Amino acid sequence: MDKREALDVLRRLSDGLAAMFGNNCEVVVHDMNNFDNSIVHIVNGHVTDRQVGDAFKVLGLKDVDRFFSGTDLINCRAATPDQRLLKCSTFHIRGDDYHYALGVNFDYTSLAFAAASLGDLTKVGEDIDKALAAPSPERSLEQLFAEALKSNGKPVSMLNKTDRVRIVRFLEERGAFAMQRSIPFISEKLNVSRYTVYNYLKEIRTST
Repeated sequence: MDKREALDVLRRLSDGLAAMFGNNCEVVVHDMNNFDNSIVHIVNGHVTDRQVGDAFKVLGLKDVDRFFSGTDLINCRAATPDQRLLKCSTFHIRGDDYHYALGVNFDYTSLAFAAASLGDLTKVGEDIDKALAAPSPERSLEQLFAEALKSNGKPVSMLNKTDRVRIVRFLEERGAFAMQRSIPFISEKLNVSRYTVYNYLKEIRTST
């Protein structure tokens, strides 16, 4: 592809992208071998206030180091002097006697405001079923027992008496035995009789 053909392709691509994404999408073609008058084609130049013949600047805001002129930039964030928000991409195409860059700068300021508003409108709290449902004692006991077991560091199948007493003490200190059906629940979880759990409690309470 020679220089004329490359520029023709980039111009058609610029026009097509701008038509596809609308008035907020600026598409610009730079001649990277002519920084003083680099813009050879631009559509929707009002986005960054540039026109054909302008010097090469990143987003029309600041001078750019020529060292970085050959690096593609994909979906980068930027802002105009009046604080409009842009998402920007730049793609380079080279040949024997040319180096062009295609820049796409999309002003998404209004979309950002809309997204923030939609975020406020769609933000909700906990599920209504959870909010309406009273916490069940079994669920609370389940949580407490899981915490007690975790604090002990062993599975139920490996617990000895000392471990089981330690777990019952943990539960006692957190008020588990004030809940309904706590004794049968905990005895089942520990794989011991209810009588054994009562004895553990007696041992704990008489030792404190």
